[in-house]
Amino acid sequence: MIVIYNTLIRLYFFAILVASFFNPKARLWIKGRKNIFKKIKQSIDKTQPIVWFHCASLGEFEQGRPVIEALKQKHPKYKILLTFFSPSGYEVRKNYAGADYIFYLPIDTKKNAAKFIQIVNPKIVFFVKYEFWYHYLNILQKKNIPVFVFSAIFRKNQLFFKWYGGFYKKMLHKFNFLFVQNNESKNLLNSINITNVEITGDTRFDRVYSIASQSKKIPIIEAFKQNKLTIIAGSTWKPDEELLIQFINSGKENEIKYIIAPHEIFIENIERIEKAINKKVIRFSQANEQNVLESQVIIIDNIGLLSSLYKYGDIAYIGGGFGKGIHNVLEAATFGLPLVFGKNYHQFNEAVQLVDLKAAFVVNNFYDLDKIFKTLLTNKILLKNTGEISKNYVISNLGATSRILSICNKYLSE
Repeated sequence: MIVIYNTLIRLYFFAILVASFFNPKARLWIKGRKNIFKKIKQSIDKTQPIVWFHCASLGEFEQGRPVIEALKQKHPKYKILLTFFSPSGYEVRKNYAGADYIFYLPIDTKKNAAKFIQIVNPKIVFFVKYEFWYHYLNILQKKNIPVFVFSAIFRKNQLFFKWYGGFYKKMLHKFNFLFVQNNESKNLLNSINITNVEITGDTRFDRVYSIASQSKKIPIIEAFKQNKLTIIAGSTWKPDEELLIQFINSGKENEIKYIIAPHEIFIENIERIEKAINKKVIRFSQANEQNVLESQVIIIDNIGLLSSLYKYGDIAYIGGGFGKGIHNVLEAATFGLPLVFGKNYHQFNEAVQLVDLKAAFVVNNFYDLDKIFKTLLTNKILLKNTGEISKNYVISNLGATSRILSICNKYLSE
């Protein structure tokens, strides 16, 4: 099986290399790994102990961030090394101040893994949620370097739990501890004789709660809102936007405000949305505290604002539910908003639970969206109660970070 694994890794690298000639993301993936060992060797201070965190992409980084920052605060003698697999994580967070060193992870070959571990020599390693790289895990185990995965979630359709998944099961046995989100994950791991498992929950709850408690005022949005009921649509894609635009255009009243934060903010997409809306629209980049007063819709045409914008909403529409899956619902839930999203949400445990709690509502078409929005907008008691359920759900799930570090502290103190 190891021969097949190594072959697939090399084929993957070759495919990315070919794609890099015409795909910008693939080009960044290749460029970021050029002379990677030279860059790492020149940067790392070997006199300082290192804790290594690895994240696949941006979403995993947000899960890892509470642990990184809590560990740094409690154990300041350690330097933090942060690696990413994907450009969508590295390129956004390559200047993150909470880490001392930030790099792309060299592709998982036996030679690369050995060289990386030899240069970095981490005292302890954390993988966030996903990413199980055989050669890295194998070298770490051989060198007796403690390695953990946290905020992990396992499902029975994964290779680990198939009769032919023995090679992948071996990877899981190389972790000192697996910190999982739920009881189902623990039971699945126990079923393949992995017992070094602890249910600690999802660190994203700690992260979004921290964001909410530290959120800053955005004067332009305050001026735009004018204390009116506001629907905020976050990380929307075209199918989401078509439903939202239809609702906006069908409304005769001007008492509702709309904030749309598209997932894709390139100019052609922003112009498409603007042209389709028959109400007064303004882009955030062109807005000031005077010209937003007459606007009913504001389009967010930059990144990094969404998690703070939710504080100005009364209802949150979460995009992605008509594609591969919805985006982060917790960022909105922590501000106490009822949630609305499309049908593709079942792979996200928190979304399923919020639907079960009746704090989130699923739409399949415009009829559903129109009915749910109008019900929430006209029933203030329902609006308030569903929002409170959302917020209480987040609060009740806090504490994963402290639970993880309480178990890992003995490794950090040694």
